[in-house]
Amino acid sequence: MANYILADNQELTRFATEMLIRQKDAKCAIRKATDKAGLIQLLKEIESAVVVLDFTLFDIADEEQLLIISERFTMASWILISDHLSDSFLRRMVYSSNAFSIVFKGEPLTSVRDALLSATSSKRYISQQATEILLRQHSQDDEMPIVELTTTETEIVRAIARGLTTKEIAAERFSSIHTITTHRKNIFRKLKVNTAYEVIKYAMRAGLVNSSDFCI
Repeated sequence: MANYILADNQELTRFATEMLIRQKDAKCAIRKATDKAGLIQLLKEIESAVVVLDFTLFDIADEEQLLIISERFTMASWILISDHLSDSFLRRMVYSSNAFSIVFKGEPLTSVRDALLSATSSKRYISQQATEILLRQHSQDDEMPIVELTTTETEIVRAIARGLTTKEIAAERFSSIHTITTHRKNIFRKLKVNTAYEVIKYAMRAGLVNSSDFCI
């Protein structure tokens, strides 16, 4: 049985979200948090919960505080559903943790359903609108020189952009973790980067990934 925590102070959207969840899973357990302290207390009780959070209307100060909470409760999955999220916030959430799914309240209900399905399967879902914002932001960045990658390296870059870990990439490619680690090191060296965030940034600029790569 899935456990959900609704952290949304708008009664109407909280009610609508609860109805969507119960349509998907009538036997699920749904708890409600009205402030950060209540949310943390519920996460202590249900560490593997799916948290549906309206970040802009909740009393979490900033993205740094949200990331600290998510790092404290690593078994939780998060669905951020808001009217508006800044470009910088979106980028920080997407590139800092695979635990966060993102949907805007103005998007079709199918997006919310897809996010719920992904979260209960411990997968991330980035909606079409959020993806377009991320892609638009990258298109405004300065041009990045195209680096020559091998076919295997390009496939691994795409896998990194999909949020896969080294272990998951190795399993998907029927390779050893050592082999994938070596490829990652070569990719980082060629691109002259130090983080997966910078690899994904390159992949988006180079056209190696599109919106479907983020809807995982």
